[in-house]
Amino acid sequence: MANSPSGESVIRRLIKIISAFDAAHTAMPVAALARRTGLPLTTTYRLVDEMLAEGLLERGPRGKVQIGVRMWELVSRSSSMLGLREAAFPFCEDVHSVVQHHTTLGVLDQDEVLYIERLSARSSALNIAKIAGRLPIHACSSGLVLLAYAPKEYQDRILATPLTKYTESTITEPAQLRRHLAEIRQRGYAAMRGIIVPESSGIAVPVFNAENQAVAALNVIVPAHEENTAATVPVLKAAARGISRTLGWRGELKGTVHQTIKIPVHR
Repeated sequence: MANSPSGESVIRRLIKIISAFDAAHTAMPVAALARRTGLPLTTTYRLVDEMLAEGLLERGPRGKVQIGVRMWELVSRSSSMLGLREAAFPFCEDVHSVVQHHTTLGVLDQDEVLYIERLSARSSALNIAKIAGRLPIHACSSGLVLLAYAPKEYQDRILATPLTKYTESTITEPAQLRRHLAEIRQRGYAAMRGIIVPESSGIAVPVFNAENQAVAALNVIVPAHEENTAATVPVLKAAARGISRTLGWRGELKGTVHQTIKIPVHR
């Protein structure tokens, strides 16, 4: 129930505090936290004290507060993403070892791609995708794969909203984007060059569950103009098949070529 002048519930205010922390703001003074959340300073101090007592937040250097170990423990214990991440991790390692570029696993959440796994590579392309980070659904290869396999009603809603053009390569015109989604479904993967940062390109394939729903996107990030899809896509599809079958899927990836792939098979 709401018990504040603004009408916000305690849960809503706690979510504001937790959401204020990100890759660029891992720790901050309580006053800065109040400014980022828009909550009154006294309210922020009171809620922070309660969260500190429960271990949801903890004190860092110079009195700054940060996400606590207890928060990580609770999320890791109960998250529905845990099973997906555990199923996918060995296959992500395989892709990473073969392709030797950044490898990520992303899911759709609140009309954005939420990255739940990332394996980094030295001396590779710029990669702004981070674990627990988000990217716009229309401006990354993982997002376009998930959008391509989403229900038509969902696609229509996304295409009806204004889409930000991050680079000259970002597709924002609805008819053009709809055609591109059809092409992704036909070939079974997305290969996009510089659609959010000019320096890198993404190649992504869908991961399916037992109900034949695309629940994740497996992706590699390579330097722009170095997209060797002929070599990379079969590796990605082989790994995606392995993840999907671990999740109970028994179908076949669109456009899959039956050939020997030098990648371990996990059971």
